Amino acid sequence: MDNNLTSEPKSNGVKKGGARIIEDDDDEGLSPTDLSEMLAEGTKEAHDRAENCQFVKDFLRGRILRELFKRGTTALYFVYSAMEEEIEKNRDHAHIAPIYFPTELHRREALVRDLEYFYGEDWKNQIRLSAGTKPYVDRIHQVGKEDPVLLVAHSYTRYMGDLSGGQILKKVAQRALKLPRTGEGLNFYQFEGITSHRGFKQLYRSRINELELDMETKQRIVDESNRTFGFNMMVFSELEGIGNTVKEEVQEEGFGHSHAEVNQDDINKCPYYAAKMGKTSLPSFSVSKRNHNIPHS
Repeated sequence: MDNNLTSEPKSNGVKKGGARIIEDDDDEGLSPTDLSEMLAEGTKEAHDRAENCQFVKDFLRGRILRELFKRGTTALYFVYSAMEEEIEKNRDHAHIAPIYFPTELHRREALVRDLEYFYGEDWKNQIRLSAGTKPYVDRIHQVGKEDPVLLVAHSYTRYMGDLSGGQILKKVAQRALKLPRTGEGLNFYQFEGITSHRGFKQLYRSRINELELDMETKQRIVDESNRTFGFNMMVFSELEGIGNTVKEEVQEEGFGHSHAEVNQDDINKCPYYAAKMGKTSLPSFSVSKRNHNIPHS
């Protein structure tokens, strides 16, 4: 796994300085049969269910225990290690190459830095793949091997959520857990290769819509995205169960951001919203949704 991920990443037409794209929220020309539109509409219910998990609601209110945040970061490490391994293996695939942005998007190395912060240099010996995360990881490896086009669903759902609602979670976690303002423990949320989140999401959406796919395949991608939400909910449920047994002082309520408090200019609210990434109404840790967003664990 590591051999594929430690090689020098290739960019996909966006220089390391960031995505130099004009920010334009004009949706003219989009069709209900465009994949980004199908994902936005087809994952609404799954997004709402994920957003209303108790773990997510507590997180957004700033009620997050340090131990749970560490375990959530661990879950993300295993998920992104699997996803980015499979993306690397399939980077020349006709449906993966157009959305292959390792420099801009890949999160594994950032998560390694976060785990080193929370667990120390010996972090590898202190973490394990949990029962709640394993089905998610197994599914990613399965589609990477047997049906790579479905990696489009996993990539879209995770990365677009990270660039959307994930940015709200970063602010909540930093305040609630009193993490350093210099970013330690929150590298996962820092996309140093992207200068405009909104602009990059528009670019990514356009690449998604340009993929040559028949309607049956597009629907299978939507179905896989919904399945991804389900895997994330399994992780959330596991963390919620652990939280009920962890004896730690709960952070005072008030550190989080309610939906009413989130500035719409942020474009996102919670992290799971597989939606239209260029719209100002866009709000899973991370996924993304048409009018608002959660983390992906």
